[in-house]
Order: sequence, then C-alpha cells, then structure tokens
Amino acid sequence: MVNFNGSFLENNTQFLDQDNRGLRYGDSLFESIRVVHDKIYFWEDHYLRLMASMRILRMEIPMNFTMEYLEAQILETIAANNLQNNPVRIRLTVFRNSGGLYLPATNDISFIIETKVLEAPFYTHADTAYEVELFKDHYVNEGMLSTLKSNNKVIHVLGSIYASENGYQNCLLLNNSKQVIEALNGNLFLVKGTVIKTPHLKNGCLNGIIRKKLIAILEKLENYTLEIGPISPFELQKADELFITNAITGIQSISKYRKKEFSNEVAKDLLGKLNAAARLS
Repeated sequence: MVNFNGSFLENNTQFLDQDNRGLRYGDSLFESIRVVHDKIYFWEDHYLRLMASMRILRMEIPMNFTMEYLEAQILETIAANNLQNNPVRIRLTVFRNSGGLYLPATNDISFIIETKVLEAPFYTHADTAYEVELFKDHYVNEGMLSTLKSNNKVIHVLGSIYASENGYQNCLLLNNSKQVIEALNGNLFLVKGTVIKTPHLKNGCLNGIIRKKLIAILEKLENYTLEIGPISPFELQKADELFITNAITGIQSISKYRKKEFSNEVAKDLLGKLNAAARLS
C-alpha cells in the first residue's frame, strides 16, 4: 500500500499524471528513513531537514504538517502493509502540485509515503569487497541546492550506470573545483591516523542525517580529531580508511580505490556508537 496525501492506494496504482511537477521539473524532495518496530530513527532530524528544504524551495508547508502528523502517517503506512514487526525503509516524497511551467501555478504540495522491508533491524558492517572510482563525466555544483535531498539526481543516475558498467560498487563525485564531495548514495568520510575528515556543506555535499550524527559523535570523542573541509583526489590514496554514510545503511566501508586497499577498524568502532545513538533518538 502507498500513502498518497493520507489515503492508502494499492501498489502500482496510477495516481500521478503527466502534469506532475516532480516528473516535469524535478520539483520535489524526499527523505529515506529507517524505521524499526515503530521507532523512526533520527526522526526529528529528518523532519527538520525536510521543513528547511521545503522553505528553501519556496514550497507551502501545510498547517497540519507537524512532526506528530507525519510520524503518524509513516506508522499508519507501515501498519497498512503489515510490516510492524519488520525493519522498514520509508521513502517520504514531497512535490509541488501540478500547474504552471517553470513558474508554478501554486506552491501547495502533496506527499507520498512508500515502504520497503530491510534485512536487519540495526546497522551492520558488511565485510565484503567494495571498490569505488571517481566519476568525472559531470560535476556537482557548489552551493545550497546541492545540499538538498531533492529529486534532481541525474548525475547520481549516470554515475550509477558508470559504476555498473565498469564493475565498481560505487563512485565518488567531484564538485566544480575538482574536490571529492560524496558518494553516489551518501556522504564520504576519510580516516588518516586519528584524523577523520568529511567535506563541508559549502563544498556541495548532501546535508546528510548520518553525516550530522557522526560529526556530533566525533566531537565528543577524545581519541579522534574531526576535520571538516575539502578533500582532494590525491588524499584518497593516502588515507587509511574511506567510508560512506547514509540513513539506511549507516556506514559502508570502502575496501579499494584504484590500487589502494583500506582497513575498516574505525568504521566498525563508529558503527557501534551510531547504533547506540539510533536507539536513543
């Protein structure tokens, strides 16, 4: 069952048309959310990011779009699909309603909530080969719009095709200044000794929820030094570890970039702390 504006529809129901602004212009935002036994991981952070993003895109936020209302809609969607006892991936999509060309006829919005079963109720570490390469065909613009979780993901689609065609598990994206900013599906962290580095939002990386949570965790740990700033391609091969973060997987270690192979001890250490933070969220 799919939740469309509070009404439940059977999967594959044709309820969107050719005038949908998400389809026509990418005029849409989404949140990927992990829910376990009716507990929404980092829900406040997801909600506040969505509200801030809607304001940036000049979408009209409905009066009933409270944190409590959307939480109830998510849990009701899970119940409608009989998934209360499963770990679930939620995709909450918000798009501007139909009408107009580039200039919208309205700033009112609609929403869709979808569910998908996950394998594990908590974040786990995959000790499998995970090789990445730089995707250099196109670059991400440095600026606020690149930090939003919007439906404008053509670069990520092309990068995913490139990775699949060349036998990589993922690709790393560059901004216009040729700095490494993120992976196709999450934020990037680099480990060198006790220093852990991640790009700054002004470099154009996604304003990721797990990125935010790991930064907060690292700021309290005395055995690591956190750096937030640009990462050059040259730094990748000098790193001890590279890992990717997102709200569904948690932390994904990179095992190889070109000829350099990486360890994963820091990623495993931080994954335990992330699971603890998720349980308390």
